[in-house]
Amino acid sequence: MEKVYAQVALQDLAPNPNLTTFGMVVSVIVKNAFVLAGIISFILLIFGGFSVIVSAGDAKKAQQGKAALTGAVTGLLLVLGSFLIVQVIHVITGIDILNSSL
Repeated sequence: MEKVYAQVALQDLAPNPNLTTFGMVVSVIVKNAFVLAGIISFILLIFGGFSVIVSAGDAKKAQQGKAALTGAVTGLLLVLGSFLIVQVIHVITGIDILNSSL
C-alpha cells in the first residue's frame, strides 16, 4: 500500500492576498470586532436573564444576573455608539472604514 501525504502549497497558508493595504486590514478587523461584540453581548444577555430567572429568591445569584444584564446592555450600547461614530466619520470625511475596498 502506498503512503499518501497531504500537500499544501505555501501560498495557501498565507493571509488573504486581497488585503493589500493597511486600511483593508483595519477594515476587516473593525467589521469582525463589531460582529464579535454583538455575539458576546447576546450571550451575556441570555446568561444574565437565565441567572435572574433561576436564582429562585437567592439575592446573590439574582444580583450576579442583573450585573451581567447591565454589563451586556452597556457593552451593546458602546458598540452601537462606536458604530455610529464610524458612520459619522464616513459622512463627514467620505472615508468608509467598514468597506474593505479602500
